[in-house]
Amino acid sequence: MASSSSLSLSFPSSSLSRTWDYDVFPSFHGEDVRKAFLSQILKKEFGRKAINFFVDHEMERGEFIGPVLKQAIKGSKIALVLLSKNYASSWCCLDELVEIMKKESGQTVITIFYEVDPNEVKKQTGDFGKAFKETCQGKTEEKVQTWRKALEGVGLATIAGFHSSNWFVFFI
Repeated sequence: MASSSSLSLSFPSSSLSRTWDYDVFPSFHGEDVRKAFLSQILKKEFGRKAINFFVDHEMERGEFIGPVLKQAIKGSKIALVLLSKNYASSWCCLDELVEIMKKESGQTVITIFYEVDPNEVKKQTGDFGKAFKETCQGKTEEKVQTWRKALEGVGLATIAGFHSSNWFVFFI
């Protein structure tokens, strides 16, 4: 990513009249984005704009998404899904995505396709698809279909999405 990239952040004026715990809940695969994209771009810009975002501080993961993560997702005005080639290698990321895609609290979902093709995500093909298939091994068909539906959903036109090949100005 070029160092001359810029990030412009602003919040929609049509927010619900409720109090949010966080402005943004970022969902991402740590190894892919934590040190480069997340820390150097988003955290810097969020801090500069005083945007309150959920940080999991590498919470210990169990066999399900715990109540803290569910509450953070529901309590966030915007869910920012950073899809990368290894996102689907984590059942935790996939379970977060399922919770996000429920959109129970009326939050906005914004997707960034970080060095992964949106069609590979939607159709679970390529390297993304390989990671997804490996994660699905040993899981119930119901669980796999729930993940698949959430991944297909991030490609819908009703959800804002940005591809990293178009760096980089986007609006929250």
